[in-house]
Amino acid sequence: MATPTSQRVRKHREGLRQAGMRPVQLWVPDTRAQQFTQECRRQCLLVAQADAADPEVFEVLDAALDDLEGWHA
Repeated sequence: MATPTSQRVRKHREGLRQAGMRPVQLWVPDTRAQQFTQECRRQCLLVAQADAADPEVFEVLDAALDDLEGWHA
């Protein structure tokens, strides 16, 4: 016999399917893993080095900021 929780989940999923949705499985990096933190740090350092080597990048970023007028969060 199905538990009340599994019945509720089944009903919810049926409603989503009727609304034209379908389930998918999505794998993402484990942000709790030590390797994740190390990889983020490594990539941030690479970006910082690239930014320092290309002073024009700040002109591009400033132009992008100027172009935000009218956008809302």
